[in-house]
Amino acid sequence: MTTTAPTVNGRVVALAHYSARALLEGVLERHGATFQQSVALRVVAVAGGSVDREELVADVDSSLKTGDSAVRGVIEELVAAKLLEPDPAATRLRLTDAGRELWDRTSAESAEIGALLYAGIPAEDLAAAGRVLALVTERANAELGTG
Repeated sequence: MTTTAPTVNGRVVALAHYSARALLEGVLERHGATFQQSVALRVVAVAGGSVDREELVADVDSSLKTGDSAVRGVIEELVAAKLLEPDPAATRLRLTDAGRELWDRTSAESAEIGALLYAGIPAEDLAAAGRVLALVTERANAELGTG
């Protein structure tokens, strides 16, 4: 662990993000999924396994900032891979059994990584970091007009 803490800035946040994301992408790659696909699957899983297609597009775009077209492409990849399927009675998409299994497996593996990365960090430090990063995100989203 670093004994001298750097001042938080964009570079420090980016280094932490990309280091942790590289670990997550290793998990996802082993299961044949991409980071973008995992973000979309998470939205559906957290929503109880089914979500309105346009809400899914908006939620994923809000997270990834990639644009509606790119998000729709990711959703189509998930449908083609039979991880999501249209609900014939509505404009919703739902997890298939394979989608739920992939989400459960990759979530469990990424939770292990998270536990390792955050082990031993005092709760008050994590809370302070969370508050700062939430504020930075809020401000950046306001600048982007997505807040």
